[in-house]
Amino acid sequence: MIVKYNRLGYLIGEGFSNVFKNKKSTGASLMIMCATMIIFGIFLILGENINHFVKEIESAQGIQVFIKNEATQEQIEELGEKIRKIDGVSTIEYVSKEKALDQMKEKFGDKKDLLEGYEGENNIFTASYVVTLTDLNQSKTVQDQILTFDQVKKITSKDETVTTLINLANGIKIVTGVILMLLIVISIFIIANTIKLTVHARRKEISIMKYVGATNGFIRWPFIVEGMIIGIFASIISIVIVGVAYSFLAEQLVNSQFMQVINMSLISFADMFNSIIFVGIGIGALGSVISMRKYLKV
Repeated sequence: MIVKYNRLGYLIGEGFSNVFKNKKSTGASLMIMCATMIIFGIFLILGENINHFVKEIESAQGIQVFIKNEATQEQIEELGEKIRKIDGVSTIEYVSKEKALDQMKEKFGDKKDLLEGYEGENNIFTASYVVTLTDLNQSKTVQDQILTFDQVKKITSKDETVTTLINLANGIKIVTGVILMLLIVISIFIIANTIKLTVHARRKEISIMKYVGATNGFIRWPFIVEGMIIGIFASIISIVIVGVAYSFLAEQLVNSQFMQVINMSLISFADMFNSIIFVGIGIGALGSVISMRKYLKV
């Protein structure tokens, strides 16, 4: 057990030693990696917030089912149960004529007195069910089923507007995903070339180690650790820069009138912290492995 710990300590120590021995190449790689990871963080934030917006839109948007005025309370409740059982329906909320009037008064604000004459028996509003869906792509199917029920007067929805927004968001997500993949490939290339320089500088030492019986894994692991260290440092630096900038901008946006009007929130940077760290470590390790396979002939 002690031997294993000593071997692990040696491999990690050698990885750190490689980082500080090749200061110029490591420094250059770290700066380029930092720039790449910062851009990666920006697009990751963009992609994650777009996903968050789409989920909020899908959960908030739905259809409104208006009920015939002559429907009894029993028929209204029966209609609600039928709607609730439809596949694709997430929630339903009953809006009485009185509640519909109150909601309209809230929209009128200071001019709500204009609706004073429509209370009681003079209420011109129609009772309805507000239905939210598990997937907006099922909206047409759900509407077709609801229209077959008795006591349904009409259905209103914002399908076209919401579908356009979601299609736009999905398009941005695809572009963002492609850019993120390109950034990852570039980062792996940078790490691979850094390890290549380290391997070239220590080629004589590696040959000697091989001659005295060192295994391939024993030789490779310090270089893999070196790549992971560069990836971790680049991730930490980019997290600090992107995190501070995002937190400041997010606070300004959340408190802005625009965000309050559309009633949307932004995702917390803490939710993306692990992604950036793991990507940095993965890039470092993968870049090292690729470099070893290509340039280290052992």
